[in-house]
Amino acid sequence: MTAFATVDSGRPLKIVQVGAGGMGRAWLRAITADPLVELVGLVDLDLDTARRALAEEGIPGEVALGTSAAAIAAETGADAVVNVTVPVAHLPVNLEALDAGLPVLCEKPAAPTLAQAYKQAAVAEKHGQLLMISQSRRYYAALDAARASLPEIGPVSRVSTRFAKGPHFGGFREEMDHVLLVDMAIHQFDAARSLIGTDPLAVYCKEANPEWSWYAGAADAHAIFEFEGGARYVFTGSWIARGEETSWNGEWIADGENGTVRWNGERDVTLTRTGADPEPVSVDTDVPEEIAGSLREFVASLRSGERPQNTAAENVHSLAMVFAATRSAETGQRVSIPEILAEARAEAVEAEQDPELRAILERV
Repeated sequence: MTAFATVDSGRPLKIVQVGAGGMGRAWLRAITADPLVELVGLVDLDLDTARRALAEEGIPGEVALGTSAAAIAAETGADAVVNVTVPVAHLPVNLEALDAGLPVLCEKPAAPTLAQAYKQAAVAEKHGQLLMISQSRRYYAALDAARASLPEIGPVSRVSTRFAKGPHFGGFREEMDHVLLVDMAIHQFDAARSLIGTDPLAVYCKEANPEWSWYAGAADAHAIFEFEGGARYVFTGSWIARGEETSWNGEWIADGENGTVRWNGERDVTLTRTGADPEPVSVDTDVPEEIAGSLREFVASLRSGERPQNTAAENVHSLAMVFAATRSAETGQRVSIPEILAEARAEAVEAEQDPELRAILERV
């Protein structure tokens, strides 16, 4: 997307949130805590769930309730939509909001398929609206500090992440295929892209799901990605850890010609130059993080017109890493990521009936 409509910066942005369960609660807290935005509407197919969420989160004032994002936005004069629905609902909710002339901040993953991700990115461009995907784990002060330290070690040759957690979510996650790769590892894959700074080219991935796993889909995965410029990214992760666990961000190591940068996934970042002892890297703690950071960048982009890190069009590369990894796990073969992207775009073009959208899809 080359440009998008901006909004008035003289007042808080009026937000309609879609989705009141699960992550919806966290987003309600983030929105109501940010003075730059105002929650004016809450949309859910179950209005009792929406009412209960508002009451239990102690959100005061008049918040309009309904089952249609466009209708509630029109009723309240909203400026934007935050989409916190389950993944299969991302596309229809995003299209409804974009067709109504509203910018959208959408929870990851952007869509259940890459073709759908391309479709909604094209719709955003057609309407001149911002569609941003909330890759909330890009928004950590310590990750920023690690990224800023990379020039000290020269060109990055390898980035690796070890991730280990054992959550019992219940609900849709425990029924998902490739649950670790699709629902969690996209955070690490996206952060790796931000650290390496080039596009991924290929991946080889293996998955497993031990008989004692409480997930239906594979909850253990190991992947090696090749990036433009020769860098490698190595991910090893488990969502069924029964002993030692990492932070939710995992543990990170970046190696380069002149040293190593480490991040423990929380507040500790160290820089080790060749032949020297590790030294701590200063971390600025006075910045919004996670979904609060994502929301703040969304607001800043709508006010300034500057592109955020994760427009829908840009985010397809992170999503492609996931789908390439799942294909590799299923086939046992190295998978080309540009080929995955080309297939998805061709599928989106073939399915599209709108000539303007087809033209946009053919050039992205």
